[in-house]
Amino acid sequence: MNDQPDTAVVEMLVELACRAPSVHNSQPWRWTYSARGLDLYTDSSRLLGVIDPTERQMVLSCGAALDHLDKAAAALRWTTEIDLLPTPGAPDHLAHVRFVHDAHPRSHEFDLLAAINCRHSDRRAFGPVPSNRILTRYLGQAHYGTETTVLSAESKQTLAKASTLSASVRKYDATYQAEIRWWAGHSFRSGGIPPEALTSRAEASRVQVGRQFPEPHRVARTVTTEPVEDESTVVLLGTAADERLDWLQCGRAMSAFLLAATADGLATCPLTHLTEQSGSRHLVESLAPRNGLAQVLIRIGTPMIGSPPPRTPRHAVASVLSAPARTPNRRRS
Repeated sequence: MNDQPDTAVVEMLVELACRAPSVHNSQPWRWTYSARGLDLYTDSSRLLGVIDPTERQMVLSCGAALDHLDKAAAALRWTTEIDLLPTPGAPDHLAHVRFVHDAHPRSHEFDLLAAINCRHSDRRAFGPVPSNRILTRYLGQAHYGTETTVLSAESKQTLAKASTLSASVRKYDATYQAEIRWWAGHSFRSGGIPPEALTSRAEASRVQVGRQFPEPHRVARTVTTEPVEDESTVVLLGTAADERLDWLQCGRAMSAFLLAATADGLATCPLTHLTEQSGSRHLVESLAPRNGLAQVLIRIGTPMIGSPPPRTPRHAVASVLSAPARTPNRRRS
């Protein structure tokens, strides 16, 4: 245990991990720290039962938090050794993490740490990606076994069709509408998307591939008239199979991409509604160059001029982490 970080460091790492995006800011994770290491579990009390009945997006969200933890630990000179789905018969136990104090972070790791603190989902229209640096870095590569595909501009017509199809299927689904109104547009300490993080109906109409949220009573103010239409690039993350491990790994890949894009100064917004319904999911999968299962899409582009939407609130670390009392005489990073 001498080589393990003390509780204060783990609290810091978990706080950074919990900055990860989650479906409707549900934050469906819980952590336990002991002499064996740090364990990540799903929190089924925060499952969106109508939107995510298979728990796919919940596991994706936890995978993103796991990658955030890994990136934060590296910047604080800790290497992580991660076992995925370590307990047979316990699908809620997603990962066991052991720490080794031997990392030698370089400037890129510190860039990613900064990205954790400033990344947010921006639902506004974007300008075009100014260079192909990040696209070249990720095009056709597999991260955590997840294939990343940069979709063509022409693909947006199909994505818009898929988005419309998804919305039409759920337009008169009272249970879905009730769930999304509960999680989006309110300011709850328990999570959810606050109204300031949503866009007005007029702004939302510029992003044809975005999810249709309830009209918020108040929205973030933006002082700009450009871009008139969304010029973002859309990236598809897909997997060969559709099992819990695939979802977990895809969440890690999503986090890696979001943080790299943020470090490059780009705005980002994950899109999950396009893969929630079978019809829209098949349309999205038709755009992939290889056979595979679409898990999540990400819009990236130049951020809009003006004040960005506020960061969505996160739970206090004490409410998601069980850990021993702080021991100040143990090694810190």
